[in-house]
Amino acid sequence: MSKVKVYVTLKPSLLDAQGKVIRVAAENLGYKDVASVRIGKFIEMEVNGKPENIKTQVEELCSKLLANVVIENYRYEIEE
Repeated sequence: MSKVKVYVTLKPSLLDAQGKVIRVAAENLGYKDVASVRIGKFIEMEVNGKPENIKTQVEELCSKLLANVVIENYRYEIEE
């Protein structure tokens, strides 16, 4: 069984409204050094199978289910 960590973020060219709200809130709380914030998703899975099959499964899950590839990027780490 392998542990898979998936990170999904908005593409850099898109405005991250949630991130902007958090940056402003941080500034209002006195954290003036926070220059920008980007919000994303973190998904952790355990997957059974051979390493080459796991990579294929994770790639398909990311592109078909976990991320909207039109507006989001994703990356993942597979831990044996």
